[in-house]
Amino acid sequence: MPENIENPETKHFDVNRLVDIVRRRHLQFLLPLLIGWLVVWGASWIVSPRYKSSTLILVEQPSMPENYVTPNISDDLQARLQSITTQITSRTRLLLIIDRLHLYGGTENAATADDRVNRMRKDVDVELVRDPQKQDVSAFRISYTSKDPHIAQEVTGELTDQFINENSKVREQESQSTTSFLEQQLEQARQNLADQEAKVREFESEHEGALPTQQASNLQILAGLQQELQNEQDALNTAKQQRVYLQALLEQERAAETKVRPAGPAGTGAPTDLATVDDQLEKMRGQLAELSSQYTDNYPDVQSLKKRIAQTEAMRANLVAAQKRRSQEPKPADGELDPTLAGPALQTQGNLKANELEIANRESAIQNLESRINQYQGRLNAEPGTEEALADLNRGYDQSKANYDDLLKKKDESKMATSMEQLQQGERFTILDPPSYSAKPDFPNRLKFCAMGLGAGLALGLAIAGTFEFMDDRLHSEHEIKSLLSMAVISEIPIVANPLDKAKTKRQMALGWATTLVVFVAILAGSVFSFLHH
Repeated sequence: MPENIENPETKHFDVNRLVDIVRRRHLQFLLPLLIGWLVVWGASWIVSPRYKSSTLILVEQPSMPENYVTPNISDDLQARLQSITTQITSRTRLLLIIDRLHLYGGTENAATADDRVNRMRKDVDVELVRDPQKQDVSAFRISYTSKDPHIAQEVTGELTDQFINENSKVREQESQSTTSFLEQQLEQARQNLADQEAKVREFESEHEGALPTQQASNLQILAGLQQELQNEQDALNTAKQQRVYLQALLEQERAAETKVRPAGPAGTGAPTDLATVDDQLEKMRGQLAELSSQYTDNYPDVQSLKKRIAQTEAMRANLVAAQKRRSQEPKPADGELDPTLAGPALQTQGNLKANELEIANRESAIQNLESRINQYQGRLNAEPGTEEALADLNRGYDQSKANYDDLLKKKDESKMATSMEQLQQGERFTILDPPSYSAKPDFPNRLKFCAMGLGAGLALGLAIAGTFEFMDDRLHSEHEIKSLLSMAVISEIPIVANPLDKAKTKRQMALGWATTLVVFVAILAGSVFSFLHH
């Protein structure tokens, strides 16, 4: 290959060739551009216009501060709006609006009810407006699109009223439901509290006197009973000692009245008391034993003492016989005095009867006191277990009481919140911008269609011009000719243009510029017209 042949891989972008292509293919580019733009832009004037009406609804916070009245419903506004939107765009409600306003051809239209409902759902739009700082929902916008601006405005107003009414209804129902639920829970808590109170009362009644709160009084009473028992025991001991004394005195006085005087030494008075005689015998026998250990039986003192002992034993036998005869005589009944007695013996017998009655009373009082002391000691011994069981009951009662008080407070607050909702003092929707009446259609946007048509025309023009250029196998430049030759070009013959060729070239240039101007003016005029009617 000769060195003067250019390598296609080393070729650079040729501006002259591009200008030559534009000069040759400008009509094949401009005409499709104009046609593509006219088709797309003209379609924006053929399709049915649709008008959009919208309203802005402000979410007002409760007029009553939460420190005074706490709302008893969910504060998730977004979730509540979604729920309300679902209810309002339900099939039943949308059909009511469609039939009342004769939307989408009314019932005479061949479209089914479900088709009309689906079309209306597509035409309804609910947009949330958030606070840029807190990102909370502060308002929302309801829009409806229709072929008739009056219908769009009317439907938007209908949807707005339903949103406001449904919100008030939903908030009031939720508030009442919360209050009813709390009332049911409060009734259960009241029943549980009453059961706990009954259990505590029953337990306190069963363990009356052994309760922890009665420990101090039980100790005080027990100390008093023990002191009283000690006093009774002292008095009983004194009374028993007095009885022994009175019995001995009565025996002496009886013996004095019915004494028997046995034969004895002349001029000597023998004792008539059996106890005294026994004491004398005991003493004399003691003396005899002592003398017998020192002297023989023939000793005068020993013989004299034996004689006296014999006389005393005989006297004792007489006294025993007298007492036996006296015991066989009929005795007075209990509580009665012995009528055979008189004088000091009768008085002593009365004192003895009074003493025995006192002793019986003291013993009965002591038994009663001991029984009561045992009872109080049993209460004190059982007090730890009673305290633990009562503590368990009190914990259950305190828990039920706290639950009841908490529910009672919540129920009262819920009732106030329900009253606030019924008076429309809670969170509510307020129309900030009423449903708008749009004199210009929202669709189609003819400016956008104009831009889209321009893009479509450019693409169509480039495609057609490129196709013609690709299919053209003619040579249009010396560069193309040189690229086909296998040798270098020695000389060139210049183009000799005649007047007809020059005139034809000028006409082609004029036609190209005129076409370009027409296309530019048409697109510019269509854009201005679309802007003025947007």
